[in-house]
Amino acid sequence: MSAHSSLPPYLLAFPGPLRDRLVAAVLSGEKVSTTGLLAEYEAEQEELPPVGERSVVIDSYGREVAVIELTGVRVLALGDVDLRHALDEGEGHTSVAEWRAGHERFWHSEEMREALGDPEFTVDDTTLIVAERFRVVERLPS
Repeated sequence: MSAHSSLPPYLLAFPGPLRDRLVAAVLSGEKVSTTGLLAEYEAEQEELPPVGERSVVIDSYGREVAVIELTGVRVLALGDVDLRHALDEGEGHTSVAEWRAGHERFWHSEEMREALGDPEFTVDDTTLIVAERFRVVERLPS
């Protein structure tokens, strides 16, 4: 049992290459924001995390790699995402349109639709998203 096992896990994407890239971006400091669907929280019957909550980032192999602290949580329409948020996701996007196209590919994937329990799930400008900002408070030894 690790010293951080009491913290909730922070899972980015699904295990695999995308999660690996996102975790690397968190560890490098490039990624300081992320976006989820409000529908994910509703499907899992989870409350939104509060600002100040600490979580442990989990890589594709189930290893704890860092502790982060949420510095901002806001719910907004997908059409209202701004460039600062898109850039702060650390995925190399240079415009909101590019950021959105990448996120739509993920949200419209078979894996995500299965997780939501809706094989026809799609997003539009009015889809509510959860924009989170965070900071790394501790990198964990690998």
